Amino acid sequence: MSRTAGGCGRGVASAAAGALGGVNLGALRSHNTALVLDLLRTAGTEGISRLELAERTGLTPQAVSKITARLREEGLVAEAGRRASTGGKPRTVLRLVPEAGHAVGVHLDRDELTAVLCDLTGAVVAQRGTPLDLGAGAETVVERAVREVGALVAGGGRPGALLGVGVALPGPLDHRRGVLHRVTGLPEWNGFPLRDVLARRLSLPVVVDKDTNAAALGLAVGDEAAPFTSFAYLHFGAGLGGGLVIGGAVHRGTRTGAGEFGHQVVQLDGPPCGCGNRGCVEALCLAAVARGEPAEAARVLGVAAGNLVALLDVDLLLLGGRTVAAAPETFVRGVTAVLDERARRAGAEAVPVRLASGGERGVAEGAAQLLLAPLFGRAEG
Repeated sequence: MSRTAGGCGRGVASAAAGALGGVNLGALRSHNTALVLDLLRTAGTEGISRLELAERTGLTPQAVSKITARLREEGLVAEAGRRASTGGKPRTVLRLVPEAGHAVGVHLDRDELTAVLCDLTGAVVAQRGTPLDLGAGAETVVERAVREVGALVAGGGRPGALLGVGVALPGPLDHRRGVLHRVTGLPEWNGFPLRDVLARRLSLPVVVDKDTNAAALGLAVGDEAAPFTSFAYLHFGAGLGGGLVIGGAVHRGTRTGAGEFGHQVVQLDGPPCGCGNRGCVEALCLAAVARGEPAEAARVLGVAAGNLVALLDVDLLLLGGRTVAAAPETFVRGVTAVLDERARRAGAEAVPVRLASGGERGVAEGAAQLLLAPLFGRAEG
């Protein structure tokens, strides 16, 4: 790529300034507007009438008319035809305009970067990927992220309102301030204000969260776990972590440290882990995979998953990450076997285990939802 990282950053800022000019995002971030937008989103191309919006939101027809009029002025909603009514004139049907807004999602994994550009429905319209060394230092990683975001936006055509950039990476970190803590095995990141640094470089809003939380958010917004409202997403890639959705919202904890699933100790005299403990489930699972024993890794993962189910009583387990994707049947079967055995001993019904959708870009898509989901009032805790 011929442009420098700084040039890409200015390109993103310039494109964003033009795209954001016609949309008052602040006016859209209200509870009632979110209710209407979410119903428009789920209605799809068939659309929904103002009367149906009023009936399903509990808002008055006048309030719905004001909200939809503003959304039409902003270019986020358009007419989708007319529908016959039981009496009187046909009703005008409205639909969301997916291309009216976009968000960038970036997954900074330990050894690769994945970036996606998503429209308002969360559909991916462009993506990029490149090798990455997360341990190469903050300056190097930030330069790479800025360059890839710039190239992604430039190559994605002329998007509508660019809402910002969601960034997901291994934790622990402070989601509210966008500051990293001692990332396991990479203590040099401790205290780095990633959100503010990237926001300055890109001249865009930036949200930072753990990779597992972002993926869990994407799964919840996409109704992956329906009809369950509480589930755990276990991500096994270069490392092992968990994302929790409780009562339909991502559970981050008071200090945003929930979901450090991989660092529960399951063997007191086990091998050392990068976090400083011994016998962590992550260390045991990674060692089993390195020995070419994915079935053993799945068994250990099942033991740890069983602990989580017993503690939180979630309704569903979703498995993802590239290590799982390399042997999906082995991992689903292995985890299921452990949970089934525990359920039989307790005389209870076993929690179902499924593969999560999204594949290798699932975390990046979830990172984009860090910007998109709040517009629709979805899955934010």
